[in-house]
Amino acid sequence: MTDDFFKYQAQTSPYPLGIEIEKAKGSYIYDTKGKAYLDFVAGVSANSSGHNHPAVNKAVVEQIKLHSHVMVYGEFIQKPQLELCKLLANTFKKDVAVYLTNSGTEATEGAIKLAKRATNRYEIVSAKMSYHGNTQGAMSVSGVEKQHMAFRPLIPGVKFIEYNNELDLNQINTSTAAVILETIQGGAGFIVPENNYLKKVKSRCEEVGALLILDEIQTGIGRTGKFWGFQNYGIEPDIVISGKGLGGGMPIGAFIASQENMALLKENPTLGHITTFGGHPVIAAAGVATITEIVSSSLMVDIIKKEQLIRAHLKHPKIKEIRGKGLMLAAILEDQKLTEKVVKKCLEKGLILFFLLFEKKALRITPPLTISDKEIKKGCSIIIDVLDQL
Repeated sequence: MTDDFFKYQAQTSPYPLGIEIEKAKGSYIYDTKGKAYLDFVAGVSANSSGHNHPAVNKAVVEQIKLHSHVMVYGEFIQKPQLELCKLLANTFKKDVAVYLTNSGTEATEGAIKLAKRATNRYEIVSAKMSYHGNTQGAMSVSGVEKQHMAFRPLIPGVKFIEYNNELDLNQINTSTAAVILETIQGGAGFIVPENNYLKKVKSRCEEVGALLILDEIQTGIGRTGKFWGFQNYGIEPDIVISGKGLGGGMPIGAFIASQENMALLKENPTLGHITTFGGHPVIAAAGVATITEIVSSSLMVDIIKKEQLIRAHLKHPKIKEIRGKGLMLAAILEDQKLTEKVVKKCLEKGLILFFLLFEKKALRITPPLTISDKEIKKGCSIIIDVLDQL
């Protein structure tokens, strides 16, 4: 299959990991030769409930027996869509409405449009080294020029501030429609907000009439030990973007805002935001099962214990620090070359690690939320053994 993979499937990088996948279950992925790989990446934070979770599978099978796609989003009342929206809405203190999309990047696009519509402004403030998706609008508010320059011109009216730099907050002004930030910066190296930074951003937005959009595509759905990452920092944004872990391994996204603001997409113009397959009933059923599993179990309580376990077992002179929160962690090594060697060598030893977009010294550690203590210790042991060898 390898030759056909390179011939027929468009590639995203020069050197893909290239494992031929047979099946996956729990915290493990199996190749076509029967080799088991402990998964410390979880589909880049997407497989929140692990691989092949029985409750998610059951929900998908039961729904597909009833119906699949029946109508463009928002026209028919479909039980899985409605249940998922209600579950998400009930995680907020205020009354909100939920718009389901096909992916996190589509949710970013919808959030930007909604902010412009709600404020009648067009300027967007984002953070340097941020990542919000790879479509034109989402790319426009992502803060790394190297990723952009081959695709310009992008959408106008975007400016960038430094994350955690309070002096930059004066760039948020009465021309600003919205500030869009990752609750924890992902591609930049899992940078957490410091010194009540998010509260200060929210306060500045309120002063000038701008909206705060928080990108929870990675931090949401329990990954940091709270359902939403922002709940760790004592704020509630105006618009929330979700994706990745929301579908338990199925493709999904959502943007969430007050009922008043979301109603603006209904008219002037009618169909202000529209999607054919967003909220697909089979995918929505998987989302309902995923959320139910996460909130009805001890998973979120256990995540902080699991974080502490990883930190305790990943101590090595070549690990300079471990950034992040919960099961969204990045081990920062000495240099990029070492990181590349560790990922390759760990893969040979049956452990899947991955890189971050912009912090090339980082080892991504974002396992399924369901990973066991035994599996954590096993994965950490492989990393330490490899670092000893290198």
